[in-house]
Amino acid sequence: MVASVATLHHLGDPGAALRRLAELTAPGGVVVVVGLARTSTIGDVVVHLVGLVQHQTLTRRHGYWEHSAPTVWAPPHTYSEVRDTARRELPGCRWRRLPMWRYVIEWRKP
Repeated sequence: MVASVATLHHLGDPGAALRRLAELTAPGGVVVVVGLARTSTIGDVVVHLVGLVQHQTLTRRHGYWEHSAPTVWAPPHTYSEVRDTARRELPGCRWRRLPMWRYVIEWRKP
């Protein structure tokens, strides 16, 4: 398994990054990418509004946690751009939107 969590948006060329992750994966292995992207459609806005409510609920319940990692906001690529790049570079991949501003790409190497 090769995993990338909240990294792709820090890289200039997501296609090159996905190709490299695929190269690092053994036959039959899995690539999993969890990332952030930029809003560009009405559908993105709706999902983000739901994420905002979830975030507020979790913050009230558990408190606000601030990480020390560098932040890139707004992410340089849109959800559509990342999805289309993933489908091009990792044929047969599964793309899903996740709550609270995330997406996941799953791909099994033949």
